[in-house]
Amino acid sequence: MEINFPFSTSPQNPSLMLPTPPTFTKMASMAFPVVQSPRNSTPIFSSNKEQTQNWNALKFVRGKKLLKDLSTWGIGGPCNYFVQVFHQTHLLSAIRYCREFSIPCVVIGKGSNCLFDDLGFDGCVILNQIDFLERMEPGVYRAGSGFRFNHLGSLSCNEGFTGLEFAAGIPGTVGGATYMNAGANGQETANVIESIDIVTTEGNFRTLNRIDLTFGYRSSSFQDMDNLAAIVAVTFRLEHSGSAKKRQQELLKRRRATQPVNERSAGSVFRNPVNLGVSAAELIDKAGLKGCSIGGAMVSNIHANFLVNNGASTSQDMLNLIALVKDKVHSKFGVELEEEVLYFHPYWNYAKWER
Repeated sequence: MEINFPFSTSPQNPSLMLPTPPTFTKMASMAFPVVQSPRNSTPIFSSNKEQTQNWNALKFVRGKKLLKDLSTWGIGGPCNYFVQVFHQTHLLSAIRYCREFSIPCVVIGKGSNCLFDDLGFDGCVILNQIDFLERMEPGVYRAGSGFRFNHLGSLSCNEGFTGLEFAAGIPGTVGGATYMNAGANGQETANVIESIDIVTTEGNFRTLNRIDLTFGYRSSSFQDMDNLAAIVAVTFRLEHSGSAKKRQQELLKRRRATQPVNERSAGSVFRNPVNLGVSAAELIDKAGLKGCSIGGAMVSNIHANFLVNNGASTSQDMLNLIALVKDKVHSKFGVELEEEVLYFHPYWNYAKWER
């Protein structure tokens, strides 16, 4: 999920002026990421004294929250502003604060699909803790966007409902899974969505029905929705099944055997190529890249589509390894891999990969 607010000087509060962004360099090959992290810079916020600002019952922490603590990759420097929200009204207040003072911001959940830069993020990171769960009727669940997706998957199967067996292996939130249309083992999040509540950049709450939305492989209408601020809640409708729990246990057993569950990763880094009959992991494996490393970033020996942080990876290590994998696969097979993870440039509120 992302919020697209422009970088600009705040006339209301000149102390919030942001530095001029550096010049970004495109890398020579189109197989490489579109952005490169500026290396000859200091972290965005380097004050030794923590600063806080209170606004409408929200506490904004200045410069001390490390993004590596908010990401499953364990990579990332400090963000300029950090705030946690536990209710949709808190979320709206945080958005209004950022709009009033022209602060770029992003909303994140578990950070399981994010690559943050070591320099940090020159804006506000809003941590979504809207984690309520309502049982509307048997098999119908309304979950806050910050609710753990794997917990919803386990809970629904334990109660005898099918459709989210795969979710028990997804270490993200309901909002993130909906935004990316997470899926595995023949199931997708979109298949069981009934409606979605969102808040817009204008500060309005809206409910969208499933029929009004378009989903595809790791894609949703939200990724192209200009006025989306954040997903607030999602309602799922599941079918009764006596075998859902057993199937989920089988999927989890397979996952533990075939994925590096005990290492720091962001899950699958690349989308599977469409209509080729071969997965991204197979292409990376056949290119001889398992175990390949750059600095502290390494292609997993267990699953080639997982790039892991061995404990010392920088953001540039990971960017360079992603670029290397794309280049090698393209050179050997003529296939352009597309990233599934999102890279947050320190001076952009949401840097998309060039596709």
